[in-house]
Amino acid sequence: MDILCSTINMSHFVKDSKFCISNGPNQVHLSRTKRSHLLCQLSMDHHHEDESSSSSSAWASIKSCEANYVPLTPISFLERAAKVFSERTSVIYGPSSVLYTWEQTHARCLKLASALVNHLGISRGDVVATLAPNVPAIQELHFAVPMAGAVLCTLNTRLDSAMISTLLMHSEAKIIFVDQQFLQLAQEALSLLATKNKKTRQPLHVVIIPEKSNNNSPNTCEYESLLESGDKGFAIRWPITELDPISINYTSGTTSRPKGVVYSHRGAYLNSIATFLLHEMSTLPIYLWTVPTFHCNGWCLIWGLAAVGGTNVCLRSVSSKEIFESISLYKVTHMGGAPTVLNMIANTLLCDRKPLPHKVKIMTGGSPPPPQIISRMEELGFGVNHLYGLTETYAAGTYCLWKPEWDSLPSDERYILKSKQGVQHLCVEEVDVRDSITMKKVPADGVTMGEVMFRGNTVMSGYLKDIKATDEAFRGGWFHSGDLAVKHPDGYIEVKDRLKDIIISGGENISTVEVETVLYSHPAVFEAAVVARPDNHWGETPCAFMKLKEGFHVSSQEIINFCKDNLPHYKAPRTVIFQDLPKTSTGKIQKFILREKAKALSSLF
Repeated sequence: MDILCSTINMSHFVKDSKFCISNGPNQVHLSRTKRSHLLCQLSMDHHHEDESSSSSSAWASIKSCEANYVPLTPISFLERAAKVFSERTSVIYGPSSVLYTWEQTHARCLKLASALVNHLGISRGDVVATLAPNVPAIQELHFAVPMAGAVLCTLNTRLDSAMISTLLMHSEAKIIFVDQQFLQLAQEALSLLATKNKKTRQPLHVVIIPEKSNNNSPNTCEYESLLESGDKGFAIRWPITELDPISINYTSGTTSRPKGVVYSHRGAYLNSIATFLLHEMSTLPIYLWTVPTFHCNGWCLIWGLAAVGGTNVCLRSVSSKEIFESISLYKVTHMGGAPTVLNMIANTLLCDRKPLPHKVKIMTGGSPPPPQIISRMEELGFGVNHLYGLTETYAAGTYCLWKPEWDSLPSDERYILKSKQGVQHLCVEEVDVRDSITMKKVPADGVTMGEVMFRGNTVMSGYLKDIKATDEAFRGGWFHSGDLAVKHPDGYIEVKDRLKDIIISGGENISTVEVETVLYSHPAVFEAAVVARPDNHWGETPCAFMKLKEGFHVSSQEIINFCKDNLPHYKAPRTVIFQDLPKTSTGKIQKFILREKAKALSSLF
């Protein structure tokens, strides 16, 4: 008997995906004690089935029971925060003058979970979608939805209505919580959803009202009214097993086909802990939400902050001026963002900057940060921590663990070292660089490239309704990241490119990251991305897309010459195009769009 299989009805997840959840008919709502007892009994039965020795074995007195085993879930972080950090501030939101304590947040989440179950009819395994920026309701929904036994699906607010309707259909969401700002977008998506499938019942539309506003839209209810209708004495629907799904995260759009990445309670619990540790958080940090909470559930810190009694400073829209003002006003200690966010901060106008009250630690990831940007950020007083991961690894999987002996190196060398992806964090079982086909390790020589691979408890459960993609991703017992990297003699990995982004020119591999790093060192360059352009002679050549800093003017040839002065000539771009760069909502440059544009240019020769 597999003790990790539950008997709840979650056929939605089982039908087309590989999850260890049986398709049983029972809609059970077990208390945490009964749940532990059930699992412990299953564990003992499993132990006795396999036991080859007699019952008089020295280990016969060892058992699993509710006293020593409880399935891991980030819901427990909130339960503890309500007791340990009850009077500490949990949420600050300036526009609405919102300020809650952890005791209040706990009570509000219980009431919201109660309303989901008793007023909106949510059952175990149902999917609840959201379409909202980083407002307080999103922080509450991250706890209230799993407390109701449901699965949270946070949708990217930068998607168009057609894609949102597709994801709502794919996830089979029963409810969608929508911020007033995105109400029209959601209504368009729901109309498309009804058109696509006449049999599909439209999700109940619940509107989140961020500021004082009147809402007269049909088939909607107001967030605060719904929450107040709930009971703070609600009995939490704890997960039956720690492998029960807690959330669905659709990949952010660096490819044209998003996939539904499913997280478990166990993985979310472990990666939340790992993330606040690698972010060097002690108790009571003050965290500014510049990372979209719909991206990997805010890198799992939306749950992790409860574990350390942190304060969530919510930010509806991200601008460099808002960032500096929030840091100054709320004495922010930590924040995060993709390299494009760091670049925006580093290039803030002098009139919008405010002196930092102390060093602010900022985590960056999503793409390799150019050393020049790290340098500028640290000159402003930020301490940059570099992490690396994917949606499929609950965000962070590795980080650049700093070595004390690096402190004495010249600044240029330090920033190059800090831009490495580094080593696995505490809760990842193993990270390696291997040959994608043979699965053999590549030598740790800093030169030989292979694919970054992960295995462990913080790797996704699988892709929703996509057995083929799940099997391919887990081929050979490892999760295949699709990222090309080298491993250095000290064991640190350094990502060189995506498999699909590497440029092969005249038989030579060209790392687009290497070329982009040189471009960012040019004083006129604000943003840069390099992709392959077809070439009848060389096969492919580098094509650079870039945006210049305000007030700067350079020609394409000047950029090409600059690259030739700093790179082997065959790696220098042969084409330079000046334009705004398309990005995902998390700040990652959408290279698949640029690749199509470069392909349309046809061959240079």
